[in-house]
Order: sequence, then C-alpha cells, then structure tokens
Amino acid sequence: MKVRLLAVGTRMPGWVTEGVETYRRRLPRDFALDVEEISPGSRGKNADVTKAVSLEGRRLRERLRGDELTVALEEGGQAWSTRRLAREAEEWRLEGRDVALLVGGADGLDPALSAAADRRWSLSPLTLPHPLVRVIVAEQLYRAWTLLVGHPYHR
Repeated sequence: MKVRLLAVGTRMPGWVTEGVETYRRRLPRDFALDVEEISPGSRGKNADVTKAVSLEGRRLRERLRGDELTVALEEGGQAWSTRRLAREAEEWRLEGRDVALLVGGADGLDPALSAAADRRWSLSPLTLPHPLVRVIVAEQLYRAWTLLVGHPYHR
C-alpha cells in the first residue's frame, strides 16, 4: 500500500521536510508515504479566495489516480484516535487500495473535492498550520503502522 499526502503549499521550511522525512524513512515499503506539493492559488490584496480554492481543488484532482481511496483532511472531518487510524490503515491495506490524503491551502479544501472524498478526517478542532499538518500526519501514520505490527513505539 502506498499513501500519498497531496498538500497545497510549496517551499516548506527545513524543519518540516526533516520531520516528514524522519517518519517516511521509518515506514516499510508496503506502507510507503510520499508527499506531493501542490502549487497554491494566487493570494494577495485583491485576490478572489473562492477562485484560489477552486484552482487548488482542480490541481489536487488532477493528481488523483482513479483507484485511490481519498481522505480529505479538514477541520469538519471526523476525529480519529491513533488506534482508529491504525484500523483504517489496516482496512485500506486489506482492500488493496492506495490512499491519497488531501490537504487544502490556507483557506481550506475545495468543497467539491471534500464532498467527493471517501473519508473526511480531522486532526484536531484547532486550526493547525499547514506545514505542521504534514509532520503530524507522517508521525501518526508511522505510529499507526507500529500498532499494526506490535512495535513498541506506540507505548
């Protein structure tokens, strides 16, 4: 199973890249995580936010593969415990499907893309900085994998 984190935003700070890479390297090949950056829509003084979010949604959709299970990460999604994430990941693996985790830009995920997603997952009721989301997701996927294989990391 491969998990792709499709995230709006480019040129992340070094601590983000390093944090994500730390957990990516720990995951086995059959639970691989790839991060793909999506260019954000134009933001500026007179930018049309709705248009920017729609453009980001289109760019995310263009990167999706037809057979992937899609999970929209957003504040309004369902909160999952780490154990619930591990159960979800085990189901994904048993279904034999790869997974695309979708992270929107500064103004959130395109509503049409969110509505079309197979699942909606909220990391927290807090509004998290998008760079931090990448690190949290990578760590939680690693933690879920350790639960599935009985590794002591989760203690």
